[in-house]
Amino acid sequence: MGYADQRFDVNLSILFTELPLLERPAAAAAAGFTAVELWWPWIETPTPPQAELDALKKALDDAGTQLVGLNFYAGQLPGPDRGALSVPGTESDRFRANIEVAADFAASVGCTALNALYGNRVEGTDPAAQDALALENLVLAARAADRVGAILLVETLNKPESPLYPLVGAPAAIEVVDKVNAATGLGNAKFLLDLYHLSMNGEDLSHVIKAYAAKTGHVQIADNPGRGAPGTGSLPLEQLLDELKDAGYAGWVGLEYKPGDRPSAESFDWLPASARAAR
Repeated sequence: MGYADQRFDVNLSILFTELPLLERPAAAAAAGFTAVELWWPWIETPTPPQAELDALKKALDDAGTQLVGLNFYAGQLPGPDRGALSVPGTESDRFRANIEVAADFAASVGCTALNALYGNRVEGTDPAAQDALALENLVLAARAADRVGAILLVETLNKPESPLYPLVGAPAAIEVVDKVNAATGLGNAKFLLDLYHLSMNGEDLSHVIKAYAAKTGHVQIADNPGRGAPGTGSLPLEQLLDELKDAGYAGWVGLEYKPGDRPSAESFDWLPASARAAR
């Protein structure tokens, strides 16, 4: 057990950001990793030119890196937004325009997990109306994901850093997962369990793991406080990942941490080089 027994991937939207997007897959590969994930890379548009999608696919292929997770369009992320699918008007429309684009790109690179960030509450808008819109859009996204053999992920964030995001406890995200699966009958909506966000919410991480491992489709980690690499904070991440494995989770663990003031390539000293390649 321990870190060497996990399947890690590198989030190229928070690590290696000192490099242009198309150079990051090769940098991850040079650090020993063969699996990566991404937030939606084109924050200004849900429908980038096909040439840009093709260039990203080529960069992934040339580096020998497998994309194992991709966000749908989520607005200005990084930035003030936390998703688009529950935000009425233009942002919801942009999310819908992105659904098939993201699904088709995922299919082209063999990515089987698509993350749909819920979006912030909008002042003056009925939360129930936002939730109804969210369910409509998540059903569309789940069907598109299913079409390409992928799962749909629903993520909990944390209240201190995302005060307007309504899914800030594991049960809130699980409720949405269950509603989407009930609406589609597909069963491909899953929980994205991020140990950093859950710890920032003050949740009992061992309890969350036991309660929801069976509904978990992807895991992300960073240490707390600071959202740095494992070992920079006080979270018992190695133990928690062992607990996940014991509870039956055998999927990917995304490294979604900030490298601090050093180059990203130097932030992996906690993980033996022999444990970095996908298995």
